[in-house]
Amino acid sequence: MISSVSESVDSYVQFMTVLILFLFVLVITYWVTKWTAGYQKSQNANVNMEILDTIRLSNNKYVQIVRVGRKYLAVAICKDTVTMLTEIPEQDLIFSEKSLSKGQGFKDVLEKIQKKNFLEKEDGRDE
Repeated sequence: MISSVSESVDSYVQFMTVLILFLFVLVITYWVTKWTAGYQKSQNANVNMEILDTIRLSNNKYVQIVRVGRKYLAVAICKDTVTMLTEIPEQDLIFSEKSLSKGQGFKDVLEKIQKKNFLEKEDGRDE
């Protein structure tokens, strides 16, 4: 009887130890991820260059509108090349409120994807 109680206590202590170690690893992973994201964000913070808009033409071909200094350029991006198409006058561009904000959070992106998936299911386009 005493040995079975001792074994159950040992099992409980072992379970709690594993649980605490698991939570510790999760917390460390969270903080390292936050630190890495902050570090990369500070490394990529450019004042003079910004991608304003992107449209995908095929798997590896895109057209982007890029702000470089005070000029706006349309560029074609392919697998191995980047080609400047034209310079666009600022008055020809349409800026939405979303494009004026300095980036989207994860929650905004997730809500946008969920809304898109919901609309596709309603339209019967779900495959």
